[in-house]
This record gives sequence, structure tokens and C-alpha cells, in this order.
Amino acid sequence: MFRVHQRKTILFLSTSSGPGGAERVISSLAASLDPKRYRAILCLFRPGWIQDRSEARGVRTQVIPTKGMADWRWAHQFRQLLQEERVDLIHAHEFDANVQGTFVAALMGIPLVATVHGKNYFHEKLRRRLAYRWVSRYATMVAVSENLKSFIVDRVGIAPNRIKVLYNGVDAVPQVRHADVTVCKQELGMAEQDQVVGVVGNLYPVKGHQYLIDAIPTVLQACPSTSFVFAGRGQLESALKERVRRLGLEPRVHFLGLRQDIPRILAMLNVFVLPSLSEGLSMAILEAMSAGKPVVATDVGGNPELVQDGETGFLVPPHNSQALASKLITVLTDNTLAAQFSARGKLRADGAFSLATMVQRYEALYETCLYH
Repeated sequence: MFRVHQRKTILFLSTSSGPGGAERVISSLAASLDPKRYRAILCLFRPGWIQDRSEARGVRTQVIPTKGMADWRWAHQFRQLLQEERVDLIHAHEFDANVQGTFVAALMGIPLVATVHGKNYFHEKLRRRLAYRWVSRYATMVAVSENLKSFIVDRVGIAPNRIKVLYNGVDAVPQVRHADVTVCKQELGMAEQDQVVGVVGNLYPVKGHQYLIDAIPTVLQACPSTSFVFAGRGQLESALKERVRRLGLEPRVHFLGLRQDIPRILAMLNVFVLPSLSEGLSMAILEAMSAGKPVVATDVGGNPELVQDGETGFLVPPHNSQALASKLITVLTDNTLAAQFSARGKLRADGAFSLATMVQRYEALYETCLYH
């Protein structure tokens, strides 16, 4: 039972302005806190996607540019913001925000929750490892998966009892009419009967898109009426398109760029695929499961904590295009299995990994930080 208390101000501090999975978590969490108990505001190092998304959902944002860890001007301005807004708790996300936020929070005696969403190279330099060890002593540190917690313990040297695990959550993906799916296919030049395999995620090396592209010829041999969609943008876009061109796959592969209609894209899919080489806890997988899509993903990071191999989808080794192709073919050619994966995956996503569950768990953590 929660105590009766005055409404508290929670300030969310984000390293990145997105778009990305962590940024979707931050904006959704900030907008979904119980308004009778919390007032949420968002502070960013730079303007961007998350600012627009959060403000559209009623969360006021403030941008304070930073030049890095030793930027005393940023620290001064951030401290002023905390005082003016009478902030009761800071919820920081990812390395820069976690470290810089903790420094100011420690000076002011404000509790801070530091969430780590991915592996993001913080373990590679001694000064970063030392910084995170210090954060873990002042702040309440959170990892978004058990796998990520183990990684932080092993690579950074933080005691296991200093890190909590709170899973990300997604809101239920809205239903999309069959007519809208048909229109979406028509817009992309697909036939109504085409099966569609899709991936949603930024086009970065860590997402492993090249291994999916290399799997496509094998999939097409078994399932020639299959199209592939890549939703997202990023530094590898030109290289991936060139890879598709060299393999002669252009008629069957569609690069969609950054999309604002992800529910419509997901509704069009027969299989969702995520060939990542590393993950924290994938929001893309959760959204696909919530949309009732069978998932084929790599056995990395937090993916096995989401996808139960052989129950809600398939897990394959990373860097393995042949294994990826084999499992995609299995799902595309076995409608009964695909339907079972869909139903079980949706039940799992809408329960343990729902937005409501995540909000409830973070609110309980805030309560502990504020009153214990």
C-alpha cells in the first residue's frame, strides 16, 4: 500500500534524443505516471525526436546542452532547474545522463535512479567503469534485463546487490484493419498474397541487418512470394542498399526509413525478425509480440528473456544467416506453428512486459527511494 503524500516531481534525464528503444521507454514512462502522485518533466542534452514525442504526450521538456563530463556550466544550469522545479527524484538513462545526473544529485541530496538500457561501450575504458562503480554507490542502479545485469557485474565490477532488474514494457499495439494492411502493401508495390518478413530498428552495425539480407536468397528459394521490409534509418543505409543491389534482391526488399506508423507496418508482417548482435531488452521485439507476430531473433542479450525458444518464437545464433533463413522458412511454411507463436507471444507481452506493469514497478521503486 502506497503512502498518502504530496505529489512528487520526477525529472527524467536522457543521454540520447532518439529515436530508439530507450527513448520510447523514457517518453512512455514519463507520460504514464499516476498524475495524482507524480509530475513528470524531461531534461535533454539536445533537442530531437524524444522531445517532440514527449511534448505531444503532455510532458514538458527542457534542453540543457552539455560538452561532456567536465562541463561545469551544464552542472550549474541543471542544478538551477532542479531547484526551480523542486525536483524530488531524478530518473536518468544511459551512461552520460547517469554519471552527470548522479554528480549533481549527490551535491543536492536528491535520490536518483540510473537505468542502463544496453552495453554501449561503457565497459571498455577504466574511467567509465570507475564512474559506474561510483554511480552504483550513490544511485539506485537498474538494468533492463538479467543478462545486462550479469554483464555489468562481470565487466564493470559492480556488486550484484547494487543493481536491480526492471524489465521494459510496451503499451498494447493498436489493432489495424485488414483494409489498411492491404493499402500498405499496395503502397510498397506488393501483391496481396505476398508473405512479409520485417525488422524494425536503426540501421546500425549492432543490429545485424546484413545477416538478414544474406539470408534472403535462401528464404526466397523456399518461399518465393516473400517480401522483406526494413523500418528504420541510420549510418548503414547506403551500404545495406548496395548489398541488396549486388544480390539482385531489390524487387523483394523495401527500406522504409523512419516510420511513424509502426502498428501498420507490424500488422502487415507474417514474421518479425531481429538479427541483432547485442541487445539490452528489445522494445521492437516486445511491440511485435504485442501485435501478435511470431518472432525470429538472435540469442543475444535480453532476447531469451523475451522470446521463449520454440514457444513464442525462435532464437538463432548471431552472425548466422543460414540459421536465420532456416527458422524463417519454418515459420513461413507452418501456419499452425506461426499462430501458436503469435498467441503465446501476445499473452506474454501484454502481461509481464506491458507498459502498465513497467510503470507500476518503477513507481514502487520511486516510492522506496523517496521514503526509505
